[in-house]
Amino acid sequence: MEEKLIESGSDASAGVASAGRGRRARGGAEARRARRTGGGLQQLKYIERKIPYFETLTTEILELVENNAETILEEIGLEFRDDEEALTILKDAGADVQGTRVHFPRGMCRKIVQASAPSSFMQHARNPERSVRIGDGSTVFAPVYGPPFVRDLEKGRRYATIEDFQNFVRLAYMPPLMHHSGGTVCEPVELPVNTRHLDMNYAHKRGSQTNHSWDL
Repeated sequence: MEEKLIESGSDASAGVASAGRGRRARGGAEARRARRTGGGLQQLKYIERKIPYFETLTTEILELVENNAETILEEIGLEFRDDEEALTILKDAGADVQGTRVHFPRGMCRKIVQASAPSSFMQHARNPERSVRIGDGSTVFAPVYGPPFVRDLEKGRRYATIEDFQNFVRLAYMPPLMHHSGGTVCEPVELPVNTRHLDMNYAHKRGSQTNHSWDL
């Protein structure tokens, strides 16, 4: 009887040891945590361009566009409604504020942009390894923006839903060369327009560790 108990105890110990080795072989808690957090995915860095940009417009055309834009800003102006703080800031900066209509003296907007806008900035992701640089020759790949329709093999072309949105966010997270989660990867038309952006932001945060657009 005693020998059988010893044998039984030995078998149990061997089983526990074997299970322990199996967990270690699979990596244990650390490996499971990595799988849950996407640690197994290799994210490639955003592209740093080494070639010049292709200029689609000449300097003369760009100057013409800017000149016409400044004419509109100066003569017609922009409306800033229900925003007294913005009106005060613009007036202090030299704009001509008439009620809620703001007229910008020629050259004012260019001066502000040149003085305050950086040539590049880092957009920090929830996972620091997936942060990207915007500007200064960096190329960041992101999904398409804003389609109201989707298509699949089962249902064909149809209006997009929040489930489609969530699936596209997950798909965009998987390819190593997709650096960014995008924004409105499709339009979940079944959700109320006034709260739809909250559901889309939540889907990006839940389904991806990369950056996403904040203008949803």
